Amino acid sequence: QVQLVESGGGLVQPGGSLKLSCAASGFTFSNYVMSWYRQAPGKEREFVAFISKTGSTTNYVDSVKGRFTISRDNAKNTVYLQMNSLKPEDTAVYYCKATRAPGYVHWGQGTQVTVTS
Repeated sequence: QVQLVESGGGLVQPGGSLKLSCAASGFTFSNYVMSWYRQAPGKEREFVAFISKTGSTTNYVDSVKGRFTISRDNAKNTVYLQMNSLKPEDTAVYYCKATRAPGYVHWGQGTQVTVTS
C-alpha cells in the first residue's frame, strides 16, 4: 500500500540543524512532485517547500528561504528537508506530501520538530 514515512525530527536549540527524510513506497515516486508542509499548535497546516519530479525546480515559503533546502533521491524514493539556522517559530509537525494530479495526493503521518533553548 501507499506509504510516506517521515523521520529525523526532534528537539534542537535555536540556530541548530535537522535533516528530515520522507521515505515513499507503494507508488512510482518519480511521477510525483513532493512537498513539505508543517503545522504548529493552534495553526493551520502551511506549505514549506516544493520540489519537482526531477528535482530541477524548488520553491520555498519566504520564512524559510536561505535556511531550508529540499532535495530528493528518486533511486531511494526519498525526499529530504535540510533545516539550518532553526528558530523557535519553526516548531511544528512536519509532513511530506506526494502529488501527481488533483485527487492523487498522499500524505505522511508527520514528524515533530521542536526548537527551544
